[in-house]
Order: sequence, then structure tokens, then C-alpha cells
Amino acid sequence: MMAKDDLLREASQALEQAGVEDARREARLLLCWATGRDLGGLLSLDDVEPAQELRFAEALKRRLEREPLAFITGETGFWTLDLETGRDTLIPRADSEALIEALLDVCPDRNEPISILDLGTGTGCLLLAALSEYPQARGVGVDLSPQAAALARRNAIRTGLRKRSVFLAGSWADALNARFDVVLSNPPYIETGDLAGLMPEVLQYEPARALDGGTDGLDAYRILCAALPTLLVPGGYGILEMGIGQIDAVSALGVSSGLRDVAHRADLGGIERALVLQSDARGRIVTKNRWLD
Repeated sequence: MMAKDDLLREASQALEQAGVEDARREARLLLCWATGRDLGGLLSLDDVEPAQELRFAEALKRRLEREPLAFITGETGFWTLDLETGRDTLIPRADSEALIEALLDVCPDRNEPISILDLGTGTGCLLLAALSEYPQARGVGVDLSPQAAALARRNAIRTGLRKRSVFLAGSWADALNARFDVVLSNPPYIETGDLAGLMPEVLQYEPARALDGGTDGLDAYRILCAALPTLLVPGGYGILEMGIGQIDAVSALGVSSGLRDVAHRADLGGIERALVLQSDARGRIVTKNRWLD
């Protein structure tokens, strides 16, 4: 058996040399996964069993190759949920939680039976987080990748939200014939020319189709803003995630499609991350899509 502190020291040094940020924390999280303990439980651990040491070594090797921690462990946290991850989807990030905060701002009544559409759903993190906050809500998640839609379905089961959610494979909202109270989306928004400068964890392991927003990063927003007026009920809300410095350009796209820019929400880093657009109406109408039953 090897001492925990020795393992952590050697792993931290190796990760730091490989260019991994916050190397000591990453080493701890890898050892937590290898030993089946949380960070608190790791404090009381002195020695690591040989089988756990081998598991840790294999995981460390993958992390040194810059594979994301969430792909090594196969899971990550988002909002209050624990979600499965996979190479067919982006890893949920805390930045995206700004969209859920924006939703809570504009729909403060948690008991409303709102209908929610999540376009480019990936792991299903946005829709499932929203449903966890609105116990009477139902929703649909759509992703171009059938594998991503299948992963989102597994996350719906994992979080106990399967009965209130449907996940489909398709191109944006092309296969839908319904209107929703809320449309959520974290679309591809990185300019094509900037992709090569991304961190290895992102560039080498996460799907390019979920990152590449075209020459100016706005291709997906043009599609979304044009579609929102027909996807939203009168007074409904479209809540979109932005890249750095994109909010004014996307707001202009929304306004040109007949939508109103009603709110912005910053992430924890102070970056304007969520744009809330509202469909044209004097009063908000809440509907329930019966076909979700």
C-alpha cells in the first residue's frame, strides 16, 4: 500500500508539469474517484489499497493526456444534479447555470405548469435543472446527435425526471409542431478561427459540432432567433447562452425577429452569459403541451 499523501504529491507535480490548472485539486478529485470517497472522506484516509492505487494511476495517465476529469469519471455536477457525461456532448459548466438563474428571475412562480424546450440539449442539463425547480413543468430536449439524446434520457432517469421530459434527435426545432412557454439553448458560439486556440481538454475531447459557431460565432443564433417567434407562446421567453462579448449582437438578431430584449444575466465571473428574449405579447400566457403527457 502507498501513503495517500505521497500519491497526491507525485500526482500533483505530474499534473502541474503537464499544464493542468489547479493540479492539487485535480489530483484529490481523481483519488476521490479511485477510492470511492468524497473530499471529506479523503481526509481520514492514510493508505491507498493496491487496487485503488492502480485505478488512480490509470485515471492519472488519462488526465495527463488532458482528457477532461468529467470524461474519466463519467459524471459531473450541474445545478443540484449529478449527471452522466460522455464524448458525444459538451461537459456541463457552471457558466450555463446563469440560464437557470435567469429563468427563475422571469418565472418566479415555481408551481407554474410551464412547458420548456431545450435546443441542443447535450446531457440534458438545462432542461433537467429547470424541471427540478418547477415540479409542475414538462419539457422537450432536442439534439442533433442521437447518442446525445440517449444520454440525456439516461440522465432524466438518473435524476428522477423521466416522466416529465422527452428527448429527441433532430436538427434544432425542425421536427416540432408546438409552442412553449420557455425555450432554453446553449448553442455553438465559438468563432471557427478561434477553435485551434482552445484548451486541449476542449479541442481534443469535446464534440466540435457543439463548439463551432461559424465565422463570426453567430450562425446558430441566426437560426434560433428566426425560429423563436414560432416556438414561443405569446409572452414566452427564449433564454440563450452567450460567448464573451456576443450579447449585443445576439440581442440585435432577436429584436430584428420581433422579440424583446428583457433581461441579461451574468455568470459567476461577471460575464454576461444569459440573454432573455420575450415574444411579442401584452401579457404572458402559460400553456401546457398535452402531447407531452
